[in-house]
Amino acid sequence: MRLRSLGVALAAMAALLALPTAHAPAAQAADAPLSQGKTATASSAENGGTAAANAVDGNTGTRWSSAFTDDQWLQVDLGATATVTQVVLNWETAYGKDYKVQISANGSSWTDLKSVTGGDGGVDTLDVSGQGRYVRMQGVHRATQYGYSLWEFQVFGSTTGTPPVQGGGDLGPNVIVVDPSTANLQQKFDSVFAQQESAQFGSGRYQFLLKPGTYNGINAQIGFYTSISGLGLNPDDTQINGDVTVDAGWFNGNATQNFWRSAENLAITPSNGTDRWAVAQAAPFRRVHVKGGLNLAPNGYGWASGGYIADSKIDGTVGPYSQQQWYTRDSSVGGWTNGVWNMTFTGVQGAPATNFDSGPYTTLDTTPVSREKPFLYLDGSTYKVFVPAKRTNARGVSWPANAGTSIPLDQFYVVKAGATAATINQALAQGLNLLFTPGVYHLNQTINVTRANTVVLGLGLATLVPDNGVDAMHVADVDGVKLAGFLIDAGSVNSDTLLRIGDPGSTADHSANPTSMQDVFVRIGGAGPGLATNSVVVNSNNVIIDHTWLWRADHGSGVGWNTNRADYGLRVNGNDVLATGLFVEHFNKYDVYWQGERGRTIFFQNEKAYDAPNAAAITHDGVVGYAAYKVADTVANHEAWGLGSYCNYTADPSIVQSNGFQVPTGSGIKMHDLLVISLGGMGQYAHVVNTTGAPTSGTSTTPSKVTQFP
Repeated sequence: MRLRSLGVALAAMAALLALPTAHAPAAQAADAPLSQGKTATASSAENGGTAAANAVDGNTGTRWSSAFTDDQWLQVDLGATATVTQVVLNWETAYGKDYKVQISANGSSWTDLKSVTGGDGGVDTLDVSGQGRYVRMQGVHRATQYGYSLWEFQVFGSTTGTPPVQGGGDLGPNVIVVDPSTANLQQKFDSVFAQQESAQFGSGRYQFLLKPGTYNGINAQIGFYTSISGLGLNPDDTQINGDVTVDAGWFNGNATQNFWRSAENLAITPSNGTDRWAVAQAAPFRRVHVKGGLNLAPNGYGWASGGYIADSKIDGTVGPYSQQQWYTRDSSVGGWTNGVWNMTFTGVQGAPATNFDSGPYTTLDTTPVSREKPFLYLDGSTYKVFVPAKRTNARGVSWPANAGTSIPLDQFYVVKAGATAATINQALAQGLNLLFTPGVYHLNQTINVTRANTVVLGLGLATLVPDNGVDAMHVADVDGVKLAGFLIDAGSVNSDTLLRIGDPGSTADHSANPTSMQDVFVRIGGAGPGLATNSVVVNSNNVIIDHTWLWRADHGSGVGWNTNRADYGLRVNGNDVLATGLFVEHFNKYDVYWQGERGRTIFFQNEKAYDAPNAAAITHDGVVGYAAYKVADTVANHEAWGLGSYCNYTADPSIVQSNGFQVPTGSGIKMHDLLVISLGGMGQYAHVVNTTGAPTSGTSTTPSKVTQFP
């Protein structure tokens, strides 16, 4: 009970005698407010008789009152997203002189609806406009020496009547969770592999999750749209005495189409001392401890076109052999033998020294900025998602230190078969993260990620297909969004932009907490006709693009110069964007078009569109062919390392493309270790970068290189 002087007490009594006038409900209150009877919470309560719930009970004889400091708040959970049009505050004698009314989708990130200064108590009826689930009064300055006190806090508006989306739950039928005692475990791997081995454009999607423990005598062959991951907090928590294998028997020993699969967060002791991971694009090998060697070539050393390793430790030697290109980041290797064209390393202990003038290697001692991909793990029997912290000038693996944060699964909407874009967006509006279970999800509206630090994580190459020309996903210009582990497959009606990060004109500085996209892949055509003007557009500053393959299909169904038209692969408008492991292929115009300042790319792999019908179709501004990697003429500062572009103009082998790379020539432009290649003489390049570099010629598939430009 607050203690007052006699004068103050008498004033309070006078206020109580005038009660019907002092806190009479507002005119609109004939309709019950959305807030009535809902859950209310507060920063404090003066005593047990002045709880937060009293302010939303519809009883003007009970009240909430706070502790006696300025920074106090009262909030109500409306139970569902609402359109809020009016808020009525019925003050007791201890009122707010200055305060804000705020709204939130998630109870943590708030938007001001109204700011009141110089208030005089009584009843404040505020017309507002906003959408959210939570509404609060945030006190700024009290009018008295006491706290804030409200007879009633009423929120008016409308809801859809849709109950809130629930977080957590089971992981669905295509997530196969096993432990070392699981019966017929080898048969489970074999059964999925038999279905997925050659299902390049099929609809099956699978995720194996291995609980911590030791698995003996296992050979997990990994086919299309299949992922295998350990559920420990560290890779060594899940030990496989056996193999995790990718080979190319399905394609007669040719591994150039071993796409869309992954291995993460486990340890392998190979049965014969060396594990085989013969993959092409979109097949990440992350957070894996190989207690032996790693062979990146198929059995028989046929063609291979990969690949990507990050945050992994290979105790023995890595043998790429027939691999044309590879990028390895923040890892350690016991050795690395040979290579074909473009092998790039950053932050890799044991990496070979740069020798690009005479060989395939480009090596940087550290990675300037990196943040490892979020991953699902078990904390006891509870699923959580671990979100690793940002690293600067990283070298070697991030584990077992594991700096970062854990998010319980109940803070994720677990997206399963039948989920609609509307429900996904409702979950995001409530403040939930997204965990897409393996499947193919058709979207009739754009997924809108608007909250800072939202995690959107896919399992088993979960696939998003935008229908009727909508964009698949937009990310607001906010801090720290993490996009990881999913595929966007263009629909048959043209989308403007499949993935957009940041609104056009975004200017905020996100250097302390950048947004990242990791193992996010885009496909236009191949599984059927697909159309998109832009695959990925980055408008935000400081974004980390860590391993992506943006692919306009050159084979499969729905393939043709206009049938699966897509003008641009990646467009970067934001400043200080970093790409580590950038694979972009076959677009009708520029594969990469970079307009932001101080951009950096470490490793780039590209093939030009096979199906350009003739030189005229790709001639622009007096230049034959669109450069694979174009830095806009207005850019003053840009730097890149380890870039390769290949041409294979099968529709018209007489095409001579002007160059692979086109950049300004100012002092702030620095391009390191670039190459262009004619694949078997199917078209040629006249130069490597701008008008610099020897032309390709003949059918020898020999690189033309520039080690430094300008």
